[in-house]
Amino acid sequence: MQKLMTVKEVADILRVSNMTVYRLFKSGNLPAVRVGKNYRVKANDVQTYIDRAQPEIGDV
Repeated sequence: MQKLMTVKEVADILRVSNMTVYRLFKSGNLPAVRVGKNYRVKANDVQTYIDRAQPEIGDV
């Protein structure tokens, strides 16, 4: 079973505000699941987002 992370946990990892995380959900850049009134994000999806956001070596 995958770990589900809260918006705050994702924001802390990405070093952005909670609102930025919600914007990532709305834009479709970061998939999320709604649980009641709250959103949860799979830890693997956060890692995938980070991997996509980092430039390839040599592209810098």
